[in-house]
Amino acid sequence: MMLVVLALLIWMSMWVLNVRLATGENANTRTIGLSVPAIFGLTILVVWELLVRGLDVPLVILPAPSHVLATFFSELPTLWLDLQQTFLKGALSGYIIGCGAAFLTAILVDRYDFLKRGLLPVGNFVAALPIVGTAPILVMWFGFDWQSKAAVVVVMVFFPMLVNTVAGLQETTAMQRDLMRTYGAGYWPSLTKLRLPAAMPFIFNGLKISTTLALIGAIVAEFFGSPTMGMGFRISTSVGQLALDMVWAEIVVAALAGSAFYGVVALVEKSVTFWHPSQRK
Repeated sequence: MMLVVLALLIWMSMWVLNVRLATGENANTRTIGLSVPAIFGLTILVVWELLVRGLDVPLVILPAPSHVLATFFSELPTLWLDLQQTFLKGALSGYIIGCGAAFLTAILVDRYDFLKRGLLPVGNFVAALPIVGTAPILVMWFGFDWQSKAAVVVVMVFFPMLVNTVAGLQETTAMQRDLMRTYGAGYWPSLTKLRLPAAMPFIFNGLKISTTLALIGAIVAEFFGSPTMGMGFRISTSVGQLALDMVWAEIVVAALAGSAFYGVVALVEKSVTFWHPSQRK
């Protein structure tokens, strides 16, 4: 029980420390902004480790972080192959195709009103379809390799990206559009010089939402058929083998890949939409 008591003491002390940092005089500085979540995350890992060891939790229920870390490094070649199969081939290719197609479709929807009336309601319906229903169908259509996972990702990211882009293209005010008309600008000059720049925050919002959807879609699709590699395949087989340490190692890889993907898109957004109030400090 000493480890359990130690875990509780560490949790309470780190909680007090984080509260003081978050409400102190330097709370708005970049250093404190990075320190608070880092301390919180490390505290969770330490408490997790101590509680699992102190309560003798079986490995098949919840492995300790140290055990997961050891598995992560020992199985690094396998995890890298799984990352390539799921993220680089399935998720990333589907993300590019789906978001690119949604952006072009949003331009057409914005240009022709009948598409907005007819396509967007259908899009809302398709977006509500459960992935566990559509994934097996797409796997049967496109095969068991990464192409079927990319197809699932396209379906998942297409309509969130479409809706955000269409909403962004409507962001400009009537006065701004009238001003462009007084300059003699047609639809395409107004689109490229006024409406697309104004829509960038919405477009990047769709892109950021799609980063998580893409990885989730690719992993779930692998549960319904894949070659002998991939995050979803490894998680499914490891659960059947009660190798929970491997399952958590795959979760760590997925979390790192998803966070890095989101971060890259956020950095690009910051450089493109530097003029927007949300990027000012």
